[in-house]
Amino acid sequence: MSHDSTAAPEAAARKLSGRRRREIVAVLLFSGGPIFESSIPLSVFGIDRQDAGVPRYRLLVSAGEEGPLRTTGGLELTAPHGLDAISRAGTVVVPAWRSITSPPPEEALDALRRAHEEGARIVGLCTGAFVLAAAGLLDGRPATTHWMYAPTLAKRYPSVHVDPRELFVDDGDVLTSAGTAAGIDLCLHIVRSDHGNEAAGALARRLVVPPRRSGGQERYLDRSLPEEIGADPLAEVVSWALEHLHEQFDVETLAARAYMSRRTFDRRFRSLTGSAPLQWLITQRVLQAQRLLETSDYSVDEVAGRCGFRSPVALRGHFRRQLGSSPAAYRAAYRARRPQQEKPVEVAAVPGPETPVPAQTRRTAAAGSYPGPTASLPTEPGKPGSDAYAAGRASLPGPRSAP
Repeated sequence: MSHDSTAAPEAAARKLSGRRRREIVAVLLFSGGPIFESSIPLSVFGIDRQDAGVPRYRLLVSAGEEGPLRTTGGLELTAPHGLDAISRAGTVVVPAWRSITSPPPEEALDALRRAHEEGARIVGLCTGAFVLAAAGLLDGRPATTHWMYAPTLAKRYPSVHVDPRELFVDDGDVLTSAGTAAGIDLCLHIVRSDHGNEAAGALARRLVVPPRRSGGQERYLDRSLPEEIGADPLAEVVSWALEHLHEQFDVETLAARAYMSRRTFDRRFRSLTGSAPLQWLITQRVLQAQRLLETSDYSVDEVAGRCGFRSPVALRGHFRRQLGSSPAAYRAAYRARRPQQEKPVEVAAVPGPETPVPAQTRRTAAAGSYPGPTASLPTEPGKPGSDAYAAGRASLPGPRSAP
């Protein structure tokens, strides 16, 4: 799933400075960056594949700070160019940033701001979005990043419209992607935008990846609470919501449990999670439905009831909007992939309107310990494993509409 914004005509109309060339791509590397994300734009834009019908780019690998640059696995890199090379590029890519808690070098931020002012296209892959945000280039714009770090990005930069559902977001002259492999999706999108579907398809065949991936990050979202809200009074309300997803309640109910007005609750919830509470609640209900479809034999109608949806029609609409397929099709595809690996859970172990859930089970579920593909996701070294996020900015009912 991708997002292409058409709401920035001023940005789209900005002309490239005379000293910059559209075919030049500068990749900005920092010490401590993960090697995989860093290698993606180098492979896409730095290898001559004209024999396969892929137009050639000119790659400038630039160090964003003094070297040597150390990366994962203890490797040391020496970039052939410094920040001055960015002044010639029509596209500048920041493939990653070493830490979501530390500020990037001011010299690199100044170089990115100048590049943007001179019409260059600025791209942030995965945690590279934090560098773009620190430079002020995402203010008032839609953006995405890895779902684990979306709440941190939204909280630290409240003027950024963070959407953790998307694989990438194209806002004209500023583009961002989700984690790791989504960087490939965005780079292919750039090639497609520059040179058309045929060129992007040829490159995808060389890389042995699909030219376009359907869906977004929803299928990978973890359900555990973001670490940052654990000590906040709202954490208790959020935990209660996760434990009672099988019941029909709305955001007004959550606001009342927090002893807040709806307006105050919305504001506090958004400041903590980066998402509107109704959007978060619907996403959690869909995630619960996804897990039940994977691990039980309940009918779609029963799944809808056990996830707090007022009707199977509501479940189907939200499920398709977030995961790109119907609940029945999702279950069939999941079981076709894992015919012998998943066993239906016992009926008594699944929360339902008439089934009480032991306190220990509820605590385990709220902490994200549930069967299914997301439970086995590895945590990358040096990254906060509990900084999970589950929210979306899809077209949803108004504030008082119950899911």
